[in-house]
Amino acid sequence: MIRAYTITSGKGGTGKTTVTANLGVALAQYGRETCVVDTDIGLANLGLVLGLSETPVTLNEVLTGEAPIQDAIYEGPYGLMVVPGGLSLQRFQDVDPERLKDVVRDLTDICDFLLLDAPAGIGPDAVLALTAADEVILVVNPEIASIVDAIKVRVLTETVGGTPGGAILNRAALEKSNTNQRRIERALGVSIIGSIPEDPSVREASAARMPVVVRSPASKSSKAFRRVAASLAAIPVEESPRKVQERFVERLARALFRREP
Repeated sequence: MIRAYTITSGKGGTGKTTVTANLGVALAQYGRETCVVDTDIGLANLGLVLGLSETPVTLNEVLTGEAPIQDAIYEGPYGLMVVPGGLSLQRFQDVDPERLKDVVRDLTDICDFLLLDAPAGIGPDAVLALTAADEVILVVNPEIASIVDAIKVRVLTETVGGTPGGAILNRAALEKSNTNQRRIERALGVSIIGSIPEDPSVREASAARMPVVVRSPASKSSKAFRRVAASLAAIPVEESPRKVQERFVERLARALFRREP
C-alpha cells in the first residue's frame, strides 16, 4: 500500500530535512520504491543534503506549470527518487502551491513511500503540506521551545483536516531518552515512532553532503534511522550495514539482468 507522509516541525533547526533524507534513503535501502520531495519553496535544501549539485528542473518549475513532475525527479542514493526545491528565489512569486496536491497524486503512482519535506512553522505553504499526505510526522528536539511549537503544529494539523501520525525525537540524549520520550509523548498528544540520538556522525555526513546512513552506516544514528524506516514499512529491522548493502546489490543485479536482451 502506498503511503505518503508529510514531515514537518514547529520551528526551524530541528533536523527535519536531515530526518527526511535519511529515512528516504533507509527505505530505499530496504528495497522500497521511495520518493522524497522538498516542498519548502522558499528555503529548499533537501537536494543539497542528498548531494545533488545540478538540478535544472525543480519542484518550483512544476508548481509554476513550466515542467511536468517527471522532469524534476532525480536519482539519489540507493535509487531514491528526489524532487528538489529551487535554490533561487527567481520567479518565486509565480509558484502556485495549490498544484502540490496534483504532484502528490502523480508521484503516488510510481512509488511505495512518498516523504514530503515541509516548511517549518504554520505559514500558508506549511499548512498546505499538512493535508497533502496520509499522515503528518512531527520532528521535535528534546527542548521546551521545540515541543511547544510542535504542539501548535499538531493542533493545526487536526484543525485543517490532516492526520497526525506521530513524532520523531531527534538529537536525543541516550541516557535520558526513555524518560524524555514518555514526557514528550504526553505533551505532544501523539506517539513517538522513533528516537534519533545525538551523533557527531550526522554533522560529519552533512558536511560531506551525504546522508549519514550512507556515509556512516554503522553509526548509532544510522541504526536508529533504519529502525524507524523498518517500522514505517512494517518489515523486520536489518541493523547490519552489510546486509542492507547486499540487499541493494542483489536488487541492482536483478534490475540489470532484466534489461539484458
